[in-house]
Amino acid sequence: MTESTTILSAAGQPLPKRWLVIIATIWAGQAVSMITSYAAGYAAVWYITETTGSALMLAAATICAYLPQGLLSPFGGVIADKYNRKIVMIVADMSVGVVSLILGIFILLGKASFALIIVMIIVRSIGQAFHGPAMMAAMPLLVPEKHLLRINTLDQLLMSLASIGAPAFGIFLYTAIGFYSVMFLDFLGACVAVAGLALAKIPTIHDETTDNQHVLANMKDGWMALSANRGLMILIVGITIGMMAFAPLGAVFPLMTYSHFGGDGYAASIVEAAFGIGMVVGSIILMVWGGGKRLAGLMAVAAIIVGAATAACGLLSPNMYWVFVALCAVMAVGCGWFNGPLITLVQKNVPPEKNGRALGFTTAAIGLASPIGVAIGGVTAEAIGIAPFFLVDGILCLALGLLIYLPKSVRALDRTTAAGGLGTSNNPPTEASALQASEQAAEAAEQPAALPVEQR
Repeated sequence: MTESTTILSAAGQPLPKRWLVIIATIWAGQAVSMITSYAAGYAAVWYITETTGSALMLAAATICAYLPQGLLSPFGGVIADKYNRKIVMIVADMSVGVVSLILGIFILLGKASFALIIVMIIVRSIGQAFHGPAMMAAMPLLVPEKHLLRINTLDQLLMSLASIGAPAFGIFLYTAIGFYSVMFLDFLGACVAVAGLALAKIPTIHDETTDNQHVLANMKDGWMALSANRGLMILIVGITIGMMAFAPLGAVFPLMTYSHFGGDGYAASIVEAAFGIGMVVGSIILMVWGGGKRLAGLMAVAAIIVGAATAACGLLSPNMYWVFVALCAVMAVGCGWFNGPLITLVQKNVPPEKNGRALGFTTAAIGLASPIGVAIGGVTAEAIGIAPFFLVDGILCLALGLLIYLPKSVRALDRTTAAGGLGTSNNPPTEASALQASEQAAEAAEQPAALPVEQR
């Protein structure tokens, strides 16, 4: 393909010459907001710990952090496809910031309570349910296709970096100045994120077929666009099962350090730091490399790495703590190769005007998998023991990695990616019969030639 002076986005729309400046403006604001949000979130957890000392209350807070996002992400996807995605992101960010500001004022007045903290956590989760699909659906309109995976991985890299340093930063402010200062800082972070979005020109594709549809019909339309690609659905279901298997490990890492290796809180913090550093390293590798052309295959390899490292942890003797630390870092590198490729494959295999809804369903599946997995995994670990749980969990992830790439429809995702297709075909030409090809051509002829693109 000959190069043109006009740079096209991953969605096939012309990009401005300063597209990289636009991306940098958006993500600079998001990076600040992530740091302040992580700091506020950890400060809230510490407040609950100090004031209640209850594992039940902490569990309730965790459920409130996951459940609204998991349940509402499909609705967030509908909003992202129906309205201006830039406005959706700004409203979501500002809503979370205002709630943090109000909570900070209540805390300053001495009226903090567990109920108020839960309200903040729920609003934060709701905001992410609308912000996430809009942001992910906007990215293919903002970057060239060859950089799409890198930008999708940037989100994970920033979250990994924030998870390493922001909790310590939040606790420092919490103890040195007061809980209210962390909430005020979170409000300022939201303002910075909104400013970054407001300054950037973000195109949005409006799907006119949604104008007169009920929200449930909109949602069904997005589901049909996602489920039409069998390989994509198999991959999403497989990764959801993998998340259910892997999610409990985050809860039992400290218990593994304490009960199996006889470590203390310092030893447990080293394990957490090693995992965070591994996630950063994995994300950086993926951003620099670009992931290649076999993204589904990369996810299968990542599952094998994670499964092998996890299973190996379950076989360690009590005097092999530092091997456990190293294996956790390796495990985290593999974990860094899931999110970006999965989002990119959805973006590439679903029409841009339906991306928000498709990504909303994807986010919901993965978001709901975590609390379900934690509940099941907690009971299992209690029944069979921590070290055997690591072994069983690792074998499940390993089996997933070995099996997930076997279906032809999953391997076809990589052939479509290598061919440079983006949301234009639900089935690879190599597997379609002449009749299927003619049907697809007829369906394409019935679609509108172009969708209106708005610039905000």
